[in-house]
Amino acid sequence: MIHVHHAQATRWSAQKRYWEYVDQQVVTQMVEKGITELTGTTTVEDAWRKLLPGYQRGEAIAIKLNFNNTIWESCTGESGQINALPQPVNAVIAGLKSIGVEETDIWLFDGVNRIIPEYFVAGIAFPKVRFFDRCHEPVTYDSQEDSAFVSLHPPEGVQMPTRQKIADVLLQTKYLINMPILKSHSCSSISLGFKNHLGSIDNPGGLHSHIFLVSACGGGFTPQYSPLVDLYLNPNIRDKTILIIGDGLFGAKGSEDAFPTTWSTFGGKVPNSLFFSTDPVAIDSVMADFLRAEPGAGIMKQADEYLLLAEQAGLGKAERGDPWGKGYQEIGYQKIEG
Repeated sequence: MIHVHHAQATRWSAQKRYWEYVDQQVVTQMVEKGITELTGTTTVEDAWRKLLPGYQRGEAIAIKLNFNNTIWESCTGESGQINALPQPVNAVIAGLKSIGVEETDIWLFDGVNRIIPEYFVAGIAFPKVRFFDRCHEPVTYDSQEDSAFVSLHPPEGVQMPTRQKIADVLLQTKYLINMPILKSHSCSSISLGFKNHLGSIDNPGGLHSHIFLVSACGGGFTPQYSPLVDLYLNPNIRDKTILIIGDGLFGAKGSEDAFPTTWSTFGGKVPNSLFFSTDPVAIDSVMADFLRAEPGAGIMKQADEYLLLAEQAGLGKAERGDPWGKGYQEIGYQKIEG
């Protein structure tokens, strides 16, 4: 679990169009440092080869982005709320291309009714990558393969969630990179890597009643069960995910639809951070701790209890720790200053 921080990653000071105040060169260096440290390699090419040991030319690699704050926007909309940034994605694409991955085999997506806005598309430096969303190639849910259906297994006494299907783009790809955003959520309290996959299914609203902690949101949270774990156990997610990169360059605190603000725990600046792991539970654990430490983030006590269930399911290591102090006993957390 690698955390790369670089004070010059952004030069934002409350301007509109925050995505224009990100330094591509610095972010690329951060991504390269993160994956080489994570894989114990010395070159970017070796790092990607280690992450994709069986890669063969022509196999597709999907990148799950987070555009949750575009659901009410047009294709050209610019609300200014937190959404995915193009700069980390550019660095990932460049790394994949360095080992021979064709641009047309790199698929950027977010499903249901979300869009990848035109300003983001314009910020991607590789014109042949494919975009799957409401405004470009459609995200469909048509497959009838067994693995297209999420197996939901609530314990006795817990209501069965609404049936869910996995996006066809994930059935058709060979590998998956998950790129969640470091952010709070007004109903579930946190929105990280596991919850990012609500954009990979056809009816995310059908799971809200099980994962929301706030009764006013229709929440019926129980620590006994989280459908987020069943969702991640789907083989199109569990078996295809090679890397998780948490985008904490700006982050969002207080709610999922927040605008960028400074963080007191990062010295009155934005976090300027990227997180790297192959363990989906560990990276959510660490990002949750950063949110918990930040005044005003509004993190509820039970927000990360789904991670205990994920650990029990064999998905990774869950641990609450102190990334600003004593660190972790179980998670191998390493912070690198750029």
